[in-house]
Amino acid sequence: MEQAKRERLEAKGWKVGTVAEFLGLTPEESALVEIRVALSRSLRERREKQMTQAELAQRIHSSQPRIAKAEGGDHSVSIELLMHAMLATGATPHDIGRVIAGAEAAA
Repeated sequence: MEQAKRERLEAKGWKVGTVAEFLGLTPEESALVEIRVALSRSLRERREKQMTQAELAQRIHSSQPRIAKAEGGDHSVSIELLMHAMLATGATPHDIGRVIAGAEAAA
């Protein structure tokens, strides 16, 4: 957020902070959220270039709604399923590691 905008909001009585501060997340919880979001975004980008959600679901023996949830960052989707889906799109473990490393830098 731009400093000027932040100052305007604070001057009007708004409290400005991070999502982690608002939710009271520990650094570990915050990092896990960032990793999940990064994997979800990467999965969507990779999948859209290659196949439909239904095709990916069939490939990993899941369902299209579950793939939609995975791509949307739904907390009910395991990180294991996200990585399985990433691998099914042709991602290597190294690719997944880069996604995770990028998320950790953002946290």
